[in-house]
Amino acid sequence: MSHEDHSAHAGHGTDHSGHEQMFRVRFWWSLLLSIPVLAYSGMIQMWLGFMPPMFPFAEWIPFIFSLIVFAYGGIPFLQMAVPELKERKPGMMTLISLAISVAFIYSVAAQFINLGEGFFWELVTLIDIMLLGHWLEMRSVRQASGALNELAKLMPDTAERIHHGDMTETVSVSALKHGDLLLVRPGASIPADGEVVDGHSNVNESMITGESIPVHKMYGAKVIAGTINGDGSLRVKVTATGNETALAGIMRLVEQAQRSKSKTQVLADKAAGWLFYIALASALLTAIAWTLADTFNIEVLNRVVTVLVIACPHALGLAVPLVVAITTAMGAQNGILVRDRLALEAAREIDIVIFDKTGTLTQGQFGVADMTTADGWDSSRALALASALESDSEHLIAQAIRRFARDRQLVIPPVSNFSALKGRGVQATYDGQTYYIGGPRLLEMLALSPASNIKTFTDSANSNAQSVVYLTTKENIIAAIAVADVIRPESKGAVDELTKMGIQVAMLTGDSHATASAVAKQLGIKRVFSEVLPEHKDQKVIELQQLGNHVAMVGDGVNDAPALTRADVGIAIGGGTDVAIESAGLILVNSNPLDVVKIFKLSRASYRKMIQNLWWAAGYNIVAIPLAAGVLANWGVLLSPAVGALLMSVSTIVVAVNAQLLRRTKL
Repeated sequence: MSHEDHSAHAGHGTDHSGHEQMFRVRFWWSLLLSIPVLAYSGMIQMWLGFMPPMFPFAEWIPFIFSLIVFAYGGIPFLQMAVPELKERKPGMMTLISLAISVAFIYSVAAQFINLGEGFFWELVTLIDIMLLGHWLEMRSVRQASGALNELAKLMPDTAERIHHGDMTETVSVSALKHGDLLLVRPGASIPADGEVVDGHSNVNESMITGESIPVHKMYGAKVIAGTINGDGSLRVKVTATGNETALAGIMRLVEQAQRSKSKTQVLADKAAGWLFYIALASALLTAIAWTLADTFNIEVLNRVVTVLVIACPHALGLAVPLVVAITTAMGAQNGILVRDRLALEAAREIDIVIFDKTGTLTQGQFGVADMTTADGWDSSRALALASALESDSEHLIAQAIRRFARDRQLVIPPVSNFSALKGRGVQATYDGQTYYIGGPRLLEMLALSPASNIKTFTDSANSNAQSVVYLTTKENIIAAIAVADVIRPESKGAVDELTKMGIQVAMLTGDSHATASAVAKQLGIKRVFSEVLPEHKDQKVIELQQLGNHVAMVGDGVNDAPALTRADVGIAIGGGTDVAIESAGLILVNSNPLDVVKIFKLSRASYRKMIQNLWWAAGYNIVAIPLAAGVLANWGVLLSPAVGALLMSVSTIVVAVNAQLLRRTKL
């Protein structure tokens, strides 16, 4: 990369990602050009006990090669410091520029004014180590940001489009349009978001949703681009392509999160600025103290230069961005999309979580909660018959029973003479016998009443605010089926885990108090807001905030938008194929309440790592600056710029390794 290219990017301040190649090339060339400087430096010769070949003007070799190294390897740091100085916000690049400029100017002066040996070998090794550190930093950030590359790899390049009956043609994914019919063969990647119109198969969606168990797909099911088809063959109608797909939305959110600055990142920038001023102040104090103690001489100047040279821990620039990149990558791998970095950071402070009930803690549609049968009847046989009777009904309860039977892959028997019983249920004939299905009004009509286990089951279902339908003949009740807005199987675990973490759980719903209390009782939730209109949900968030709580709101992102925005942290659950939810800072791709627990664990672990890294990056200055200033000089302990640079590179490695350890966090 040329200087012009580099300058064009320098306007981004310390955001110099993408310069990995430039730093790598400059590091190796600078290292090569540093060898003559080291070979012809008196200090190195004395330490290693050797003498290089001497020839006329050999004493100019350190000066000439240092000049080249400074111009080639050091100038990028000076260019990136310009915007920091223009904005009067000295940061990392200003610190590094200060160090190498002071070393260079002092060494040039030493060459011409006879100040003694200059800092030539220290200067080139400092530039080499800075270039190496930045190369490693860029590489680490790129590797940590690999989530985007991994997501991009999920998309196949081609698709099999069906045309002219059942003929297929291989086309580029970019050529797909809404409404196209695709054939997805076993083991193939799904090339676009769509809806299954034929076939059934288990699809691995773990790379998008974090759900490890393959999801069964059949007619009417939604599929997501980039997921992997299982053993079955699917015909899929395209509903979204290119930038409209869920995968593209996820990639946008991951990229947006990696670019956004967090409070801790701002803290790192401030720390670099403070270190710049501390370095100048320490250098001034060093000069004054040693001049008063003795006199201003070459030794004092040497110490002043050393203080300025070693005060720039460029690991500070790596401390937070690397953790941010790893955090957002881990989030994406676990079905957590970070739309706003501040939301993830604030999650560690949350002490109460409000869950919307419908569609969040429950599945948001009627489902069969339980069933029981009379003696002599098998539950599968009774359920298959109930599904057959409900086959022509569009009632929500009928749909729930059919779905329950279909999920169990039951064979539905043929029925005839179907007729609806207004307000009571339906009847049909099977195997010469008339069967009925309906609620309590059906039992009134047939003069039947539940007995023994059917009665016990009915009483229990009613206490849990569930509706009961009965499968009967004219004389007997065969089975009772409890239908409700089914609680997600993960909801109880989520409530228990959050409680263990010291986070209170509340539930918010527009349902009746009886229904809300029944769900809350099953989940162990003590604080319930029921019969709340959608437009009043944000008021409940305000009430809890006024009590001094940090509140997170978990909802489906549609009618919960005001509450999600009002909360300290808004979490939209079940983003699935609609990831562009504007009201939430965090989006869960999967409709799994347990993923809410992962958010708090990730937030706490991420913040711990950032703070640790800030200490590792800047903490060594607490020791290094006083040593460079000569606090222990009387005991023969002095810190040279080269040793300071070595400490900085160690600091960089420690920060990089410590950030990578975040990946070991079990969510």
